Order: sequence, then C-alpha cells, then structure tokens
Amino acid sequence: MDRTDVAACWEANAETWTRHARAGYDLYRDALNTPVFLANLPPVAGLKGLDIGCGEGSNTRKLAERGARMTAVDIAPTFIRHAREVEAKAPLGIIYLEGDGTALPFAGESFDFATAFMSLMDMPRQDHALAEARRVLKPGGFLQFSILHPCFAPPYRKVLREADGSIRAIEVGRYFDGIDGEIETWRFGAAPAEVKASAEPFRVPRFHRTLSDWVATIVAAGLTIEHMAEPRVDAETARSVPYLADTHVAPLFLHIRARKGATA
Repeated sequence: MDRTDVAACWEANAETWTRHARAGYDLYRDALNTPVFLANLPPVAGLKGLDIGCGEGSNTRKLAERGARMTAVDIAPTFIRHAREVEAKAPLGIIYLEGDGTALPFAGESFDFATAFMSLMDMPRQDHALAEARRVLKPGGFLQFSILHPCFAPPYRKVLREADGSIRAIEVGRYFDGIDGEIETWRFGAAPAEVKASAEPFRVPRFHRTLSDWVATIVAAGLTIEHMAEPRVDAETARSVPYLADTHVAPLFLHIRARKGATA
C-alpha cells in the first residue's frame, strides 16, 4: 500500500470520524491518551510547532491554547476542511495544510517542535516520516508522538474477561509480523449502538513495527529518545469507566519524545 492508497482510506473515513470524534465517542483519546500526552509535553508557549497528521484539528487546538504558534498537516482534505471551519469560527492562529507526513512541504529547521498524535503508525514509510520530522526541526527541537503500543496492540489483540465481566488479561499475537497496509475495520466502541449501526466502519491501514524497529528507526533518523510513557487508568477509573479498564491491565498506547541535537 502506497501513499495514494493511504490517503484514499483516510479521506473515506474523515467525514464520519470527525462527526463521531466531536460527539465524544473517541473516549480513549479524550479521557486518557491526549491528557497524558499533554501532561508530559514540555512548555510550548511562544514556540512554533507542527502537528503531523492532525485529523480534524482537535489536538492541534489544544496545543495552540497552550500558546504555541501552530501549523498542522493532514493527508485527507476533508479533515483539513473541518479543521479550517473550526479555526474560522474560533481563531487560534492555526494554519492547516494538506500534506504528507513522509514528505513535509516545509523548509528545513522551520519548527521548534513537532507532534504526531496517533498518526505515525498509519504511515507507509515511518522512516521517512521520522527523517522528515527531524529535517524540519530546528537544532534542539523535539518530536513527541503517540502510537498504538507495538507490544500490547499488535495486529492481533483480544481482551479476556472473567465471568463477571472484569478483565483478566490482554491476549496478543502476530507481534513479529511485518504489516504493511493491512486494513483494519472498526468503529468507536463508545458510540451508541444505533450510531454504530448507521455508519460504515472505518477502514484503517496499519503499518505495524516491533518496539525495537521503532527505536532503531528513531535512532537512524538522528533523534535521541528522552521520554517514554505508557498511559493507563488507575483502579478507581477502571471501575467507574469500564470502557477504559483494559488500560489498567496493559497499555494500549505508547508515547515517545525524541530530540534533535542542538548542534545538528
């Protein structure tokens, strides 16, 4: 699967994805993944930032609200249209552009930092994406990104439950399979049944790599890892919000921050 195929998949997903995410159905993002990502983000007020794979712009706006001067790119025109519509109604100074994370349309050393919220694992050439992120960063700048956890969310993942519905374990498989564009179909699990039934499932291309593959690719791109996180809910939240309880057993997401050398 190449860039054109990936773009077609995300453009087909974008309208429903935007509507459902803005309705609050992306509960993993809103209640866990993004809050932890932002809690671990260095101060960005006054910095020039790039959000790679911005989708409909929700997380980009959170960065701008922290005082960053944001530019954002996404491969799907419909996502960019929705993001620009919100920017027009409530301006934060964000520039949204159609763009490919593996071939960024910016000059070198243009940004103080870059982010990629759950986008890199859906790109066909992650080595190019990381190299491009480094290229557009100023010396000393950082890239912080989140992905599905390579170890605990590989191509096969199943939640195992006890008779009372509580989660016993997470079963995983196909960790070492090199996946290049295998299509997964799914819906936001927190959406009401009638909402799920009224829309086609998302078709999401996966490009799974092992944890060691990710580390090797980051190093090869010339970046130095300085922070990692595995978001999870605590026991009380697992009981009160059962939808998120699997992350109390094993992480679903992995966050990495990597920095470009100050003299690069």
